[in-house]
Amino acid sequence: MPDTTETETAILTEDRERVRYITLNRPERRNALTMAQLGQFFDTLADADALPDVGAIVVQGAGGAFCSGIDLDPDEIDLDYDSRSFEQELALVEPFRRFEEMWRLRTPVIASVQGYCLAVGTDIAFHADMTVCSDDAQFGYPIVRSMASPSTHMWTYLAGPQWAKRLLLTGDMIDGATAARAGFVLEAVPADELADHTHALARRMATVPGDISAANKAICNKVLELMGYTMAQELAREHNVIAHQSPAAQQFGHLIRTEGFKAALAWQADQFG
Repeated sequence: MPDTTETETAILTEDRERVRYITLNRPERRNALTMAQLGQFFDTLADADALPDVGAIVVQGAGGAFCSGIDLDPDEIDLDYDSRSFEQELALVEPFRRFEEMWRLRTPVIASVQGYCLAVGTDIAFHADMTVCSDDAQFGYPIVRSMASPSTHMWTYLAGPQWAKRLLLTGDMIDGATAARAGFVLEAVPADELADHTHALARRMATVPGDISAANKAICNKVLELMGYTMAQELAREHNVIAHQSPAAQQFGHLIRTEGFKAALAWQADQFG
């Protein structure tokens, strides 16, 4: 997609004490990202990772939310699930492969989460090296009720199969305190302490020489590779495509295209509660 002025300002950066802050900046959309903006986010991460003066990266959201997912505006994303081949579907989920790039950055990444962290927002948070959140943040993947399966899968790695199934088989949301107790995030703190708490942690990591930090991060990630991380992400993309073949997903996409997102959500609530 061609860049637009909005795309150019959807991702902001700022440096503080060897910490690069990357801010998702669409507060009027609860920081929902178009596919083009998601690509820009990955590019911004890569740019930060290449800078020797950046010792840690913090990803955060502007306003009252972290990220509410992919922008489901039909003008921004193809929702024609009922007319695509399996091969076309696989091509459309290919951009989500870039979460593996995020996972393999040399520089440690902290997600600082307040408010809604939904759908692709959880993909971002769970691919950070650590996630710190406000105790009243909201985590979930509500579109599993009628639309899709997550296109990445860190759920079982972080919290184990029962918590993963608890959220992915219901579409329910949990608050930050519960997410910390389950293991999805490192810790939850009061909302008014989140910014200072995150910066203190990031600043502490940024004092470690980059080559040593990269070596220690890499061995942790390689252990997950031995547990099948790369194959799990490949399978997640395939299962996302499979889920799109459901009549429920096709109906959801049809309603968004013809009647709008609110109508689709109302239909989902009527069907699934």
